[in-house]
Amino acid sequence: MYPVLRLMWQLFLHRKSPRLALTGTHVSHHICMPWDIDLWRELNNGRTLTIFDLGRIPLAGRVGLIGTLKRNRWGLAIAGASVRYRRRITMLERIEMRSRLLSWDEKFVYVEQSMWKASGECANHILLRAAITGREGIIAPDRVVAELGQDIAAPALPDWAQAWIAADATRPWPPMQDAQE
Repeated sequence: MYPVLRLMWQLFLHRKSPRLALTGTHVSHHICMPWDIDLWRELNNGRTLTIFDLGRIPLAGRVGLIGTLKRNRWGLAIAGASVRYRRRITMLERIEMRSRLLSWDEKFVYVEQSMWKASGECANHILLRAAITGREGIIAPDRVVAELGQDIAAPALPDWAQAWIAADATRPWPPMQDAQE
């Protein structure tokens, strides 16, 4: 089940947080709840993706994106993700999440998020590709930035992010056309 109450709590906590620069970092704190764990008594990999929403949505609010989406009747769709899981997060463990807009290109925005343990170790890291969508399809990120009242060029994507974008572009679509039954 989607953690609606936890999301509402995060939105409540950050409702009066100062506005962030478009590429500013939103920091939030979370607890791995008993219903977040898997058979190995650690944060489930799928639940990790859902918990990242708890940082990304308040980030969108703090940079002004949520208001812009509502005003224009646009949506936000995740179009790809690459996750690195490096350290276990166990039940009732507290984590710090860092979320930021990394950059954008002609079609997508790229968001970077990470979860940090109390020890200072990074537990996991994700790079997301997202599309702003409207009735006419995908909305160009430059248009969204202008709607946000910003006059900023897309920051240069780091080499590792560019490599992921390039590698992902080589994947066949639709997938598994050569799969045999």
